[in-house]
Amino acid sequence: MHIIDLYHAFQHLHQLVTLLVPEKLRETIESQWAELLDHGDIEQLIQCATQYLPRAGYPRDEGLTQINYFRTNAQSMRYDAFRDKAFFVGSGVIEAGCKTVIGARLKASGMFWSEKGANAIIALRCCVCSRRFEQFWEDRASKTH
Repeated sequence: MHIIDLYHAFQHLHQLVTLLVPEKLRETIESQWAELLDHGDIEQLIQCATQYLPRAGYPRDEGLTQINYFRTNAQSMRYDAFRDKAFFVGSGVIEAGCKTVIGARLKASGMFWSEKGANAIIALRCCVCSRRFEQFWEDRASKTH
């Protein structure tokens, strides 16, 4: 299952609102559409946005591109359902994990790595931090025989 980062989806929503909605209504409409997005009601969001599409021109073409982004990725934006399953809907946890597991080791003072060396230490750190160190060596041994 793939979950689109909620912040990333909000960026697309902001672009859509900026393209289609008159400036005096943007704050209100963006707030309403953001609530739909936050709850994963993508079909309702698409329906609302479609009502603001102009008949022709760049705003229509780009608006359709953004609407199609939501249509294509709707199953990856079911944020209420994901939260119900205790899944993260933002990438902050993953980014923090990468910073802690990988960045802290590779970017320590005085560290210089070849690509091969960096990949090896990343694999090692991931195994140690996920408590899969023994499995890593078992898997590696089975691949060499």
